[in-house]
Amino acid sequence: MSGTAIARFPGIVIDCPDPDALARFYGAMLEWQVTASGDWAEVRADHGQCICFQQVDGYVPPSWPTQELPQQMHLDVVVDDLDAAEAAVLDLGATKHPHQPGTTFRVFLDPAGHPFCLCAD
Repeated sequence: MSGTAIARFPGIVIDCPDPDALARFYGAMLEWQVTASGDWAEVRADHGQCICFQQVDGYVPPSWPTQELPQQMHLDVVVDDLDAAEAAVLDLGATKHPHQPGTTFRVFLDPAGHPFCLCAD
């Protein structure tokens, strides 16, 4: 490699039934700015990082950990206090998954059913 990247930060796009609602969930959790327009929404950090959400008709959430409907990706979110972060995401509409395979992270489902982890720093 020449040391020159072909691209900069990759865009992450998550399928869902309601892009605006899911963007508001992640925007509140991360304290990022939300913009939405029809079948597309995004949350953006002040320093430029972005997560996008696109509407998919007939969306079916992944199943985890069984992989009957593979998750294909998930977000790991680093937090300072697992207990406080858990309470906050539950208040935002997340669901704590019954399967918790580790002690330094906790698995949740966002309002559209995507798994994500809160991870101790």
